[in-house]
Amino acid sequence: MKPLSFSILSLLAIFLPFSWAVSNSIQENFYECLTLNSEISIPLSTAFYTPNNTSFNSILQSSAQNLRYLVPSVPKPEVIFTPLLESHVQVAVICSKELNIHLRVRSGGHDYEGLSYVSEIETPFVIMDLSQLRSISVDIEENSAWVEAGATVGELYYRIAEKSKVHGFPAGLCTSLGIGGHITGGAYGSMMRKYGLGADNVIDARIVDANGRILDRESMGEDLFWAIRGAGGASFGVILSWKIRLVRVPKTVTVFTVTKTLEEGATKILYKWQQVVDKLDEDLFIRVIIQVANATKEGKRTVSNSYNALFLGRIDRLLQVMNKSFPELGLQKKDCVEMSWLKSVLYIAGYPSNVPPEVLLQGKSLFKNYFKAKSDFLKQPIPESGLKGLWKRLLEEDSPLMIWTPYGGMMSKISESAIPFPHRNGTLFKIQYLTLWGDADKHSAAKHVDWIRKLYTYMAPYASVFPRQAYVNYRDLDLGMNKNGCTDFVQASVWGTMYFKHNFNRLVHIKTKVDPDNFFRHEQSIPILPISTMSWGEKFDRW
Repeated sequence: MKPLSFSILSLLAIFLPFSWAVSNSIQENFYECLTLNSEISIPLSTAFYTPNNTSFNSILQSSAQNLRYLVPSVPKPEVIFTPLLESHVQVAVICSKELNIHLRVRSGGHDYEGLSYVSEIETPFVIMDLSQLRSISVDIEENSAWVEAGATVGELYYRIAEKSKVHGFPAGLCTSLGIGGHITGGAYGSMMRKYGLGADNVIDARIVDANGRILDRESMGEDLFWAIRGAGGASFGVILSWKIRLVRVPKTVTVFTVTKTLEEGATKILYKWQQVVDKLDEDLFIRVIIQVANATKEGKRTVSNSYNALFLGRIDRLLQVMNKSFPELGLQKKDCVEMSWLKSVLYIAGYPSNVPPEVLLQGKSLFKNYFKAKSDFLKQPIPESGLKGLWKRLLEEDSPLMIWTPYGGMMSKISESAIPFPHRNGTLFKIQYLTLWGDADKHSAAKHVDWIRKLYTYMAPYASVFPRQAYVNYRDLDLGMNKNGCTDFVQASVWGTMYFKHNFNRLVHIKTKVDPDNFFRHEQSIPILPISTMSWGEKFDRW
């Protein structure tokens, strides 16, 4: 890399307001370092944003989902940098480390606690937004694809279907997810019971490590390659791209959504769903979306359970499977729709039936709210009495939402230690809890957060134990955090065990080896070992 031939101060004087250049040494030093170390000039208008830029707020808000982390009182970055090349990512890591500037990395911005675009443990900080790195190369003959971190799940699905009607990829149901961060946490979707997680189907990767090196699977080694597939984002490096294994899908699949309210026997049907869901044909994925309906005929609020499904086959075989395994739902032919796999992506994501598949190329999130979320994994059915208590609590909240995701099938066949994601055999289903509200009022937020915490407490007797498990891609800072930019190893082991079970210890050892200075860190990043607990070999490696 070579320095530019002109003075950085001259450049700043031309392009930046004088007050910015004089008073913002972090912004100036970061820009200077980026420019002097880059092989090409980085255009200010397309890659480097400060609060003085008119487009700063729109870039900051572009992919952020949780509006709680965009209110004025929440810390904002000094700079948003949108690299255009892999080498720009390298330079950003190197410069952040040299200048001791805290770096946050964002691919899709869907993280529930805003960790990719907010730092509440240490400021100032900068954001590296990977949204410009979104190329996708599909190789049908090799049955694989390379996809850059800033591309969305929807874009990937579209590009695969563009090349083949009988190939797909088992990743997320929400199409605006950034693929970079999505796979780092596991990446589940409607084909997980057939093919496992997105992370189970990664065969190579390119990352920038804490030393600014670009590594692939061979050069990073199998330990680090293991760690980045399921341990959550921004602990081990910056994901540049994934090489994924494509999976086979039928030319025609079937979808349906059947809704039952309490008055229509929802409690007994859901109890039965819990008993059979992990044993269903692995071609069948039926999740349950639980909400409070506006009103019954009598004018009272009620709870509705929507059974939202994808079947990798045609209607006739689906009806055979349902009549044998789950007749209680009462599925009929008129409830079912046959379509292509790509169209089913739109259906499961909640798009209207007349929306063309090209909407997947927009990469925009349809979901922007003030919300708080939690998660659980269940190994035993909740009895009807427990469900009735749950309904009572849901009816007390304004806009509650629960999504129950089925396990079994391939998810039960893959070892808990195959990748860091450990929630495998014995898991019946996962629960995602959400409460949503419509304004930035602190008292309103406190009320809703208090409600979901009480609901989580109520559900404790039914959830997994030793540990009570949680999904890392539904980050929950209630479980604890690393404070003041440092790691409280004891506290980290609490949430670390909930997310990763016995895999947490291996993750900590790998982190200590590959990033001993803890450069890649956030409120729930994988911690490094305290020196007092290291082996002599680990101390030697660190020194």
